[in-house]
Amino acid sequence: MSTTEYVAQLAEKHHRVDDEIQSELTHPSADRLHISELKREKLRLKEKIEELST
Repeated sequence: MSTTEYVAQLAEKHHRVDDEIQSELTHPSADRLHISELKREKLRLKEKIEELST
């Protein structure tokens, strides 16, 4: 797998995590701990994408 393909996979996962965060936020009884974990995962993915893109 090339770096470009790997970055594309990470970007797709980043998008899916963002969608999951948005979905969780729409629920009145949203699990704030789970949302925090998702946000940390999203940030980790973003940092990895940026690292590989430079």
